[in-house]
Amino acid sequence: MPKIVDAEARRAEIVEAVFRIIAVDGLERASLREVADEAGLAVGSVRHYFAGSDELLSHSFAAVVDRITGRLTAALPAMAASEPGTGPHREAVLTLLGEFLPLDEERAVDACVWMAFKNAARIRPFLAAEADRSHREVAAVVGQVITALVPDDGDGQQSLAVEAERLLATLDGLCMHALLQPAWMTAQMCHDVLDRHLKSLAA
Repeated sequence: MPKIVDAEARRAEIVEAVFRIIAVDGLERASLREVADEAGLAVGSVRHYFAGSDELLSHSFAAVVDRITGRLTAALPAMAASEPGTGPHREAVLTLLGEFLPLDEERAVDACVWMAFKNAARIRPFLAAEADRSHREVAAVVGQVITALVPDDGDGQQSLAVEAERLLATLDGLCMHALLQPAWMTAQMCHDVLDRHLKSLAA
């Protein structure tokens, strides 16, 4: 009797192989053959689930976007349930934003893969739509954080948009520094920088 394979589980295994390759050797090495070797499969088996390299990479990009934005979204209720201006509220915001940063092995791999795909989308048009979605979904969460933190100064949406971009830039910078200089930009340092930034928003 032929073995029954869970197609979604097998696709997920292949995507995890893509992530491991990118985290160690970069996106350029994530060919169908290299991914098949990493996943312990024949190239034909990978082609059974993905028609080609572009489809595999697009699917993998979508998977890491879903993973990161899923963590951010799951952390939103704790922020919403706490009182703005209090210590618990700031800690809830720090926890939420920390889901975007490489603060442990899983999040470091996700951040590395995310940034590799975002960069590749500049010159690989088939990744552009997913890059746009990733920005919009993270920006939507950051927008909710800013709305909860920034006092109304009468400047309306323009002020909120500027502060949202400033926070997004801070997150991108912390992510890059933590990946490139992990001995210096530790989880505690990321926490401290974000905490200082959040305090400046509420000032």
